[in-house]
Amino acid sequence: MTRLEQPIYNRLALIGAGLIGGSIARAARAQGAVRSIVVTARSAETRKRVAELGFADQVVENNVAAVEGADLVIVCIPVGACGPVAGEIAPHLMKGATVSDVGSVKGAVVRDMAPHLPPHVHFVPAHRRNGRRTGRGDAFRGAEILRRRVSRFHPHRRVRSDHVA
Repeated sequence: MTRLEQPIYNRLALIGAGLIGGSIARAARAQGAVRSIVVTARSAETRKRVAELGFADQVVENNVAAVEGADLVIVCIPVGACGPVAGEIAPHLMKGATVSDVGSVKGAVVRDMAPHLPPHVHFVPAHRRNGRRTGRGDAFRGAEILRRRVSRFHPHRRVRSDHVA
């Protein structure tokens, strides 16, 4: 895995700390793509385990605390929960932040998240790109969203064309 000379993002917020979120955190750290990683999860037990595993610099209790100051937010939760979470975090997203997801379908994610997200963020619906769910970080080797801020899907109409390749 190639390490970047400089991080692309200052603060990565992961909403959800399962195998996919954990893999993203490990890959982002291994690639040097972010300066710091903050994670949240619904259960105190999961948050405790994230802290024990050490793949986040900070573990917080709620989604709003996670996204404050984050220039990259990745929603790593079931697709059906993405809309309500987007509504919850929207007022707290920093100007210019990139917001993405790891859902396996895009229609529902775009339909449910886009209406909540403010125009000052870049919404880049994505996919984990790999069927392996190991939680080791290698499942996201070369993850393009961390490296080049691109999506292999057609962007939502609100995504500026200069933010996707």
